[in-house]
Amino acid sequence: MIELPEPPTLTEPSVRVQTSYLVGEQADIRHRGVDAAWLREASRDFARFVAERAGVRQRWGVPSELLWFTAGDYYIGSLVIRHRLSDDEGGGHIGYHVVYPWQRQGHATRMLGQALERCAGLGLPRVLLTVAPDNEASLKVVRRNGGVPDGLNHEGDLRWWIDL
Repeated sequence: MIELPEPPTLTEPSVRVQTSYLVGEQADIRHRGVDAAWLREASRDFARFVAERAGVRQRWGVPSELLWFTAGDYYIGSLVIRHRLSDDEGGGHIGYHVVYPWQRQGHATRMLGQALERCAGLGLPRVLLTVAPDNEASLKVVRRNGGVPDGLNHEGDLRWWIDL
């Protein structure tokens, strides 16, 4: 197992982790068997790819920010914080993803914990997360961060609230 040079933290997207990002996402795509067209495009002009993702942007009709979970030059995963819920509350406030090579090592739990701190800094009193009912790994992450179940959303995902 790779020893990280420092504890991972949420950071702005950066070209500093280009190789690690591309390799990690490629491994993840191959593991999940999904289309890789977006990754080919990202590899052609990574600086542009990063610039299009940095800062607070309108996504899903609400202000949101994309952050990467990194340690030195290592990219571990990504996370989106919606600064407010979309009208249909689909996806909730936070979505996260750890690439396949780094899964099942506690990174998602720590990543979500750091995101909760950022959300508190935004003045949110609580956050909504939605999780597919069969995603046991993510359900554990949400529970470990204090999630309280609140039924299903319109897409059939489980709703979880975390008080800040």
